[in-house]
Amino acid sequence: MNQKSVDLGSGKVSKLLFSLALPTITSQIVNMLYNLVDRIYIGHMKPVDTVGALALTGVGVCLPIIMIISAFAALVGMGGAPRASIQEGRGDLEGSQKIMGSCFTLLIVTAALLTVVFRSFAEPLLLTFGASENTIGYALDYMNIYSLGTLFVQVTLGMNAYITAQGFTTVSMRTVLIGAGLNTVLDPIFIFGLGLGVRGAALATILSQAVSAAWVLRFLTGPRTKWRLRREFLRPDPQVFLPCLALGLSPFIMQSTESLIAVCFNSSLLKYGGDVAVGAMTVLTSMMQFAMMPLHGLSQGAQPIISYNFGARSAQRVKEAFACLLKSCVIYAAVLWAAVQLFPQVFVQIFNNNPELVDYAAKALRVYMGATCLFGVQIACQQTFVALGNAKTSLFLAVLRKIILLIPLIYILPNFFANKAFAVFLAEPVADFLAVTATASIFAVQFKRSMAELEESTQK
Repeated sequence: MNQKSVDLGSGKVSKLLFSLALPTITSQIVNMLYNLVDRIYIGHMKPVDTVGALALTGVGVCLPIIMIISAFAALVGMGGAPRASIQEGRGDLEGSQKIMGSCFTLLIVTAALLTVVFRSFAEPLLLTFGASENTIGYALDYMNIYSLGTLFVQVTLGMNAYITAQGFTTVSMRTVLIGAGLNTVLDPIFIFGLGLGVRGAALATILSQAVSAAWVLRFLTGPRTKWRLRREFLRPDPQVFLPCLALGLSPFIMQSTESLIAVCFNSSLLKYGGDVAVGAMTVLTSMMQFAMMPLHGLSQGAQPIISYNFGARSAQRVKEAFACLLKSCVIYAAVLWAAVQLFPQVFVQIFNNNPELVDYAAKALRVYMGATCLFGVQIACQQTFVALGNAKTSLFLAVLRKIILLIPLIYILPNFFANKAFAVFLAEPVADFLAVTATASIFAVQFKRSMAELEESTQK
């Protein structure tokens, strides 16, 4: 047995978790900066107050489509990788490779379909997501080129999950660092040096993603990987990939619904609070996304440990890994909540310095992140369901928080408060509190039952 299997099966859980989580957290932060670089350079196109502002808005309305492309990569990648880890834990290395190969082919097919759709319907989609007659030209310039790189995005994001799931988190971190670094260098060259403007930003992005995709494929076909992409395993088998898609629906919904939720929040806030409320919401969502990255990084670091040991029928190590994950997430969430409640202006000023907006957003941030102290429980439990291959429950919990609770509350709560904009912001912590309560209750029952069944199976 190689060293990696020995580590996951017998190494100290806390040490394993943080060694796997640190590169994952770094990757997520760098990936977010990756997305910001284009907007930073485009916003400085001359003259900044006209061309730069319109171009920045045009690229901004492309974000929902970019998020949809990433969501499909998560559907296949984050759905298949935990199942591949479970198969490895059971000693079925060939089964892990079949899952990865089948999902790789599915990613290619998905990328081709998405490319056709976004090339064919780019303009009506962009107009739906908020482009105007002043910004649609910039949006189309960006999206018509970016959509050509859908294949590279799908391979990079989707297949990088299989590198992480094997425990090679440093390698998966390099995937992101390579692309982000190259994008940062190419952006000013293409945008300003070659005078390509918005099209140059899109071209820099897809070329960077192409290099990252090549890096991923080279590793997964090379000598270091345990799950190797083999030609004989590339045929898509419904019996193999359908359970992966079922498990991947939870992260898919979590990512794809971000655009829908943004539309719901912005439309309500524009009605009740005007432009300053919508501006505050932009700051709040940016803050929330950035702040939640360590939680998601911790859960992704725990996934290979939980999945592998679940497949190996080591109930005690699964319990230890979950306990360590839960403790880490709860502590981080509590510290974050306290910092936001004590110093909201500091966090808002990271994203904007306008005095009126800072004052408004600081008050809104305290409300919006009012239940963040509980969110560590939500992330730890929900992602453990994914790691255990429990597709039905993980899907239900993803739908519960965002679709069943949050979206209706955005429209219901303003009917009960005089300050209706405040009520819209309040929808987030209320949904979080209800979702955490439901998640913790369901998890307590199902996790105990799963571990009992696992212990019973080892005694037979």
